[in-house]
Amino acid sequence: MQQTQARVNIYALLSRVLLQELDLELLKTIKNDENILEFFPTFKEWQALKDFDEQKLIDEIINPDFVNLSVLHLIPYETFYTRDDQMVETGGANPVTDMYSAYDFMVDFEVARTVSSDHIGIELEFMHHLATAELKALQADDQKAVSELKGVQKEFLNKHLLQWAPMYLINLKYEARTPLYYDAADLALEFILSDNEYLIEELKK
Repeated sequence: MQQTQARVNIYALLSRVLLQELDLELLKTIKNDENILEFFPTFKEWQALKDFDEQKLIDEIINPDFVNLSVLHLIPYETFYTRDDQMVETGGANPVTDMYSAYDFMVDFEVARTVSSDHIGIELEFMHHLATAELKALQADDQKAVSELKGVQKEFLNKHLLQWAPMYLINLKYEARTPLYYDAADLALEFILSDNEYLIEELKK
């Protein structure tokens, strides 16, 4: 159960960091939580954390980097990487839609401010949604549901995230101007690969 809770937490953190600009509350959470900082080693040692006021850091350094990475230079959508014409599928034909619907996952586009449901932050949020459901099944000792949900997570990773996210995350790491997004890209890449291996082993039991 502890492992599943840790997975829930990491998916939640990665989804939030890669989906939207930082706000003051999230910056303070990352900066002041030693457990989270372990995942952001370059950010932890960043001199700008000591030199700049937090709001200035967000407004003038961190969030402009997010816009540069997620809006201006890189395209964080699955269909851009998987369609031959490199068009982002914004309608119901998007390949993730059926799985979202099957597991009662609704995308709030107004909050997310994304043009399509296959944004990396939303796909990671869906993994968080599934892992949370798995945690509830574990707490209820419903082993059948636990096994089914692990299978769905593995399927989603292999059909979707692992088909394109490594390419995006490698580009993100290369293009990042701040340690926050460099570390986030590194963590996300390592985590989705290791989580897939974890799920494969779990499903053999």
